[in-house]
Amino acid sequence: MALKWTDSLEIAIQLAEKYVDIDPQYIRFTDLHRWVCELDEFDDEPEKSTERILEAIQIAWIDEAD
Repeated sequence: MALKWTDSLEIAIQLAEKYVDIDPQYIRFTDLHRWVCELDEFDDEPEKSTERILEAIQIAWIDEAD
């Protein structure tokens, strides 16, 4: 399954599994952007990301961590 920027929940799940020691409340968007792009299943254009998309991923990751 190829992940796109709009797949915020699935991206958050994969990030939570990959970065278990990271508290998503305190991540920088630059790091988040890089980590998403580095996911094996991610297949979208890096420049299509927006602050709103990164916020949605971060919120989903925080929810997933709880």
